[in-house]
Amino acid sequence: MSADPTEILNQNLAQFAQLNDEDIRLAARFWTHRTIPKNEFFNFRNSVCRHIGFIVKGLFRVYYVDTETEIEHNIYFVAENTFLVSLKSFLTQTACPYNIEALEDSELIMISHDHLQSLYPQSHAWERFGRLLAEQYFVYSQSKSEALLSQSAEERYLSLLNNFPDLTNRVSLGHIASYLGIKGPSLSRIRAQIAGR
Repeated sequence: MSADPTEILNQNLAQFAQLNDEDIRLAARFWTHRTIPKNEFFNFRNSVCRHIGFIVKGLFRVYYVDTETEIEHNIYFVAENTFLVSLKSFLTQTACPYNIEALEDSELIMISHDHLQSLYPQSHAWERFGRLLAEQYFVYSQSKSEALLSQSAEERYLSLLNNFPDLTNRVSLGHIASYLGIKGPSLSRIRAQIAGR
């Protein structure tokens, strides 16, 4: 029997930010369930991100579209047991510069910006949650920037596989190449070289 989604969320809250039962009870009425079919969106470019979602099931890509070339550039992949948000847009309540799309049929549990803000003065643990989430997304962003500057495409690919071992079974090679900042034929060469070792 599969675990209850709310229980999965609560376990993650306790592990991620050391929330206790009372902290979790404070927010219980604020969480809502949402399903997002494959190829539908959690958030659109130029819209304000008003929710944080906890991914119970599914996989998302965060990407932007070059307005001159119309080429899509993948920034992140976000999978189960992770909090999903366009952080700058969420924090500032200003328009998000990129899209967040479901790559699989997905299930989330979400909390709104206003509800989360209302929890901060009630609980230091919820303030800690907000800080840790911001720190996590900062590290994601910094790591991606540093990898593009200091690692080869093959090193970036191997790092991606290390962090997401089953990603190649869930995401098209075109999306992976875009994330790595290379073209499809280059990814095919890298994969062939790795397989040949």
